[in-house]
Order: sequence, then structure tokens, then C-alpha cells
Amino acid sequence: MIMEKGLSSVEVLPSESSQVTAVKVVVKEPETKQTQRGKRVGFVLVHAGAGYHSESKAREYKHVCKRACQKAIEKLQAGALATDAVTAALIELEDSPFTNAGLGSNLNLLGEIECDASIMDGKSLNFGAVGALSGIKNPVSVANRLLCEGQKGKLSAGRIPPCFLVGEGAYRWAVDHGIPACPPGIMATRFSLAAFKRNKRKLELAEKVETDLIHLKRRRQSNEKGSRVMCSACGRTPKANGGGKGGDQIELYSPENDSGTLDTVGAVVVDQEGNVAAAVSSGGLALKHPGRVGQAALYGCGCWAENTGAHTPYSTAVSTSGCGEHLVRTILARECSCALQTEDAHQALLETMQNKFIGSPFLANEDGVLGGVIVLRSCRCSAEPESSQEKPTLLVEFLWSHTTESMCVGYMSAQDGKAKTHISRLPPGAVAGQSVAIEGGVCRLESPES
Repeated sequence: MIMEKGLSSVEVLPSESSQVTAVKVVVKEPETKQTQRGKRVGFVLVHAGAGYHSESKAREYKHVCKRACQKAIEKLQAGALATDAVTAALIELEDSPFTNAGLGSNLNLLGEIECDASIMDGKSLNFGAVGALSGIKNPVSVANRLLCEGQKGKLSAGRIPPCFLVGEGAYRWAVDHGIPACPPGIMATRFSLAAFKRNKRKLELAEKVETDLIHLKRRRQSNEKGSRVMCSACGRTPKANGGGKGGDQIELYSPENDSGTLDTVGAVVVDQEGNVAAAVSSGGLALKHPGRVGQAALYGCGCWAENTGAHTPYSTAVSTSGCGEHLVRTILARECSCALQTEDAHQALLETMQNKFIGSPFLANEDGVLGGVIVLRSCRCSAEPESSQEKPTLLVEFLWSHTTESMCVGYMSAQDGKAKTHISRLPPGAVAGQSVAIEGGVCRLESPES
């Protein structure tokens, strides 16, 4: 992999809205070894979620991203499909107790784990997804199996094969297709159980505060002037504004609550032939309603992959993370992919995050819009002008962007000895949900010598 020159400092970019701060940090990387004879090339970019990543767990987040990259590259070097490589990366991320996907996912209101996952193949444009799935250790493996089965054509009697299954039906389909079941007790970890108990206490306290607020309003409506009602839950006088900004709202999804509430995981891959694939997996929001399905399972919202074609000069792959409801209502994965067909990938992603996400009219009533994306785009190009060789080269641009406090990513090419990892954070003074951070780089993948 040959890294293009980038910026070694932080550049603050102007935006249309004074509330949005866009930060671009592109790290200059040294050139790596030339492609070995007969060795396959490819590139993978993964993320361990857009949310809040504490310094105390930074090492674990980076380590799992590094392992995920290595798993994907091993598949690519063995000649596997891009979809198999991206699935291998996701399985590694799902198996980590530090991520909110698969093992150790957030628990819902009933203390159960229900997972969402999806995958898309840029070559065939096929898609596979599961929602609110319980009892399966690696939901992405079911999504990938749905994609593969769908490519085989119609079922008996001309039935259309499913591409998206939920709940008990998804579980039964997975078991019927040889994917082993996993006892519920194994899925929950001590981290997820501790977070569940902590969040339940916060929820009970919040409900108590809201009840006191209702009683206060009723008394005021009855003209009981001068009375001061003390909140039995927290011992303070409730605000009459309903607990909005500056009130007594109790937040489950705050930096102080480091429980992985928004840490959806994902990966994007491009193989030697230029085929792209993307995948995403999530345990969903903490204390979500049973049966809730987030963006990780929904077409165009959680991931997108599309090879170059008559109307798409670039192959693109996208994987999203963050608040599922925000990502669903903006169809962010598809929006990013479409935007990346313009010449300037960085500017296109910046404008999409600003205008189609933070500034989206569909989220006009939201105080803060929380999410993040990883994207790559690739195209075939000729060798460097000063080179006498005419080996075909795959140009890969990769970026990540987020409006959350932080986002953990890792990336690696098949020509690298090891993966690189990074936790991107909003700059000091930037407000999560109203600011955008963008980072990334460019690399050239030279086809191996025959």
C-alpha cells in the first residue's frame, strides 16, 4: 500500500452553519513495501462504534479493531470474496465484550439481547439482514447467509427468497441453515449486565422525576400558588419545563455513562478485483423496547456497497454507527454513497454530514444528531507518471466522520504487516450532536506481479 501525502496538522473547515465545526486530520503515512509476487491485494476499514470511548478502554477498542482488520485481510489474501472478508471482520468485532454487537450487547427493557445486522455486496448489489435476533452469537453470519442464499435464485414453487428476517423467524431460519444457537446466558457479559442494572436505576429515577413534574403541573393548574413540591427521587424542586435542557432530565446516553450505548460496529472492504462490500452489526440502544429494530438492519441506513457502473464512476462502501433512529430517518449510508460519486470525496462527505444529517429537515426537532460513518471509494487508475511500469493500480480513498464524542477505527491493506488504529475525537469546545469530525487518507494498491 502506498500512502499519499496528507496533512500533518489540524485544519478547521468553514461550514454553512455556525453551529457546525468540521475538522479534517489526515495523517501522513510512510510508504510500505512493494507488492510481493503473486500476493493478493485488498483493503479493509473497520469501526468499533461512534459514541464515547473512554481512555481507560482505548487499548481494548484498538486491539479488537486491529484483530478485525487482520481477519479480513487473511480472507482476502486467501482469495475469499469481499463479503466473506467483511463478515470475518464483523465476527471478530461481535465477539469482543467491549463492543455493542453480538456478545455483550446492550440489554433491552426486559433484560434480553436482541441484535441487528446487515451486509451488502457491491458486485451483485444483493443485501442480507436480520433484526431483533436473539440466541445467535454472530448475527452478521446470518445476514451473510441470507445474502448468499438469495443469490441462488428462487425457492420451490417460485417463491422469492427472503433478504431480511426478524425475531423468532430469523432465529429459526438460522438454525435450519446450520448456524448454531447460543444460550442467552452466554451472550450477556458482566459489562453488559452491570450497564443494564445501572441504566435501570437511572430509568427508575427518571420516571420518578417525571411523575413529580406531572403532580407539580396539576397543582399549579389548580391554582395552588406558593407550594413547592420536592422531588422524592432526587430531593430537588423539579423544573416546570418538563425536564428539557437545563432541567432535571436524566440521560442514559451521556459520556459519563460509559456503557457502549451507541457502539454499533462495522467494516468496509475492497478486494483485488475492485469489488466492495460493507457490513454493520449492533445490539441497539440500551433499554430499548423489545422488538425495536435499528439502522443496522435496514436497507440504505446501516450499510451500503456498490461497484462502479454506468452511472457510478467510483465503487463505494459505507458503514454507519450511532443513534439508529437518526440514521434511519436520514438513510445516511445511501446518502453518503451517492455523495461520494463527486470528485472531492472529503468535501462530499462533509456536506452530507452537515446538510443531510445534522441539518436534515427530518431531524429538525432533535437537540443533537448523533452518528458516524466509515466510507471508502475506489477506482482503477494507471501507474504513477514517473513509473515505467504499467501495472494496474487500485486507488482507494478512505474516510471516517462522526458527530459523537469519539469514534474508534482501524485500517489495513493486504500489503501491510499490521493494522493501524485510531480513536478520533471531537476537538475541545465542540458540541457532540452539533459538530462534525472528519479524518482519513488515500492509498494505492498495486496489483501483484504474475
